[in-house]
Amino acid sequence: MKRIILTVILALAALTASAQTLVVYYSKPGETYTPDGIINLKKGNTQEVAERIQKFAKADIFRVETVKTYPDEYMKLIDVAKEELNAKTRPAIKDDIDISKYDTIYIGWPCWWGTLPMCMFTFIEKHDWAGKTVIPFTTHEGSGFGSGLRDLKAAVKGATVTQGLSLRGTAARSSDAQIEKFVIGGK
Repeated sequence: MKRIILTVILALAALTASAQTLVVYYSKPGETYTPDGIINLKKGNTQEVAERIQKFAKADIFRVETVKTYPDEYMKLIDVAKEELNAKTRPAIKDDIDISKYDTIYIGWPCWWGTLPMCMFTFIEKHDWAGKTVIPFTTHEGSGFGSGLRDLKAAVKGATVTQGLSLRGTAARSSDAQIEKFVIGGK
């Protein structure tokens, strides 16, 4: 009997160990738009949300960072982001992470021109998404996911993409209850 119980415990431990969760995000500190005007952030809104998701999901975390530094000034940043979108640029990113050991991957971004920043496509296109569960989240100041959810679904071929979380950037630092419900409750 003890042997059977030990076997069951070891099997459950192996199953739990194999089902790992990762939070991948891009976030930009510096100037950002709010309904009250432009403010300067030491930590980007999407990073704030990503760190809370990591805590509630007990997940690993990976920040996508570009080789080229984006301008801190909001108006210059949106010009660069629009140029990258129009040219379908894939900006080089500094590091990468092996996603093969993760079954569930949260992917987060600030909504730029109605979709993901182009560096997120650089990251996504490097990986095999077959069999993964992708849970999207975004920060914005009024556009919601825009076309980002559709664009993400097209990019993570073979993955199951769940409903996501769309938060106004101005709420990123005060939405713990909503983020916890999203992670724990599935939405």
